[in-house]
Amino acid sequence: MIYFDNVSKRYSDGRSVALDGVSFQVAPKEFVSIVGHSGAGKTTLLRMLIAEDRPTEGQVFFESIDVHKIPRSKLPKYRRKIGTVFQDFKLLPHKTAYENIAFAMEANGRSDDEIAENVPQALALVDLEDKVWNFPGELSGGEKQRVAIARAIVNQPDIIIADEPTGNLDPIATYEVVQILKKINDLGTTVIMTTHNKGVIDELGRRVITMDEGRIVRDDNEGKYVL
Repeated sequence: MIYFDNVSKRYSDGRSVALDGVSFQVAPKEFVSIVGHSGAGKTTLLRMLIAEDRPTEGQVFFESIDVHKIPRSKLPKYRRKIGTVFQDFKLLPHKTAYENIAFAMEANGRSDDEIAENVPQALALVDLEDKVWNFPGELSGGEKQRVAIARAIVNQPDIIIADEPTGNLDPIATYEVVQILKKINDLGTTVIMTTHNKGVIDELGRRVITMDEGRIVRDDNEGKYVL
């Protein structure tokens, strides 16, 4: 499904290396966690996958398509296959939970009937049926992240990428968010998550890719957090 083929990323000063000869693949329906210290290259990997950054060398494939050869005009269609969850939520503050999720569907050209059907389903999946009309300022951090996850899944993408999704959350909210990501994965969506949280990794017991200074130093099918 996803294949990084000897991907390197060097910045213009010639000395800063974000990725150094990275190769790995992710199969459909996998749950993969990417761990490593700050600056190890985790976020750069995700940016490569959604074509927000380009490799200096190597190729990134999604379903046999070289991501960085997709014409600019066709990138929005490609990116619809990928739902994104951020550490800082990126919710629109003057829209309710429902409206934040509906906005993602409107941007994809979905009909009013589809929105009316799918938004409540997405909110139910993240256990927020009772927060439909709350604004982000009325929600806890964990609830905001669950709205963000609902927004990421509402267009039924093939992949969810989550960049430090529990980084701003307390332990209880962290547990809830991780359980929701596991549920989404169990329903057939591929999940790729970056995290610093040892407890999250150890509880998941899923595949773990460990990065250090732009390189993959471990790739364990049922990994623990080892640095």
